[in-house]
Amino acid sequence: MPLGYRERPSRIAGAVVWERDIAGDAVAPVLPDGCMDLLWMNGRLTVAGPDTRAYHPTVGPLTRIAGIRFAPGAAPALLGVPADELRDGRPDLAELWTPALSRRAAALFESAPSPVAGLEAIAAWRAAETDPLDPMVPRIVTELRSGTSTIATLAADLEIGPRRLHRLSLAAFGYGPKTLTRILRMQRALALARAGTPLAETAFRTGYSDQSHLSREIRDFAGMPLTELLTH
Repeated sequence: MPLGYRERPSRIAGAVVWERDIAGDAVAPVLPDGCMDLLWMNGRLTVAGPDTRAYHPTVGPLTRIAGIRFAPGAAPALLGVPADELRDGRPDLAELWTPALSRRAAALFESAPSPVAGLEAIAAWRAAETDPLDPMVPRIVTELRSGTSTIATLAADLEIGPRRLHRLSLAAFGYGPKTLTRILRMQRALALARAGTPLAETAFRTGYSDQSHLSREIRDFAGMPLTELLTH
């Protein structure tokens, strides 16, 4: 079960750095959230690609994990890999980068005073050497997270058309805008439910037709009932 989780805002805009100590007998599933993480675990640098379903970590008796979680859509530009190529994956960073880039990342990580500082150093280095994030990407997240824009309306507002919106979403988030909308809505609902909001009210406030609809969506993504998930 979790022994400790700590996080703080990163010096990388929109990102969060975190550490977690885990005992391997009962590990809560990691649910889709529209984000990607650069991780350090058991001496390895890996990338957590965009999930479409719950991920169940495999850990030893005691495992310490550190990560930097990027804002939705931000990681692909830093990694140089479209998000849909990493969907539901956990590849080593060295599998994605050239030997020269991998050596530079390893040197930055090893010279840092802590794992989270090392991950931030890698992210800062890549941010300085890549183009700024397409401003359409955070706008897509903001509009879909609000739950007030349809995909057709968003495409029209962005003046890019539904097909280009879909392609952009695949590259930035790993899945199309419809799936991203479902994931962001699920995360809003979980935040309310974990804060003590009754489930029927949570469903209403987040745009589900009723509590049963909410429960079906959670089970679809998490692979377990909502009530069981809330105990983790």
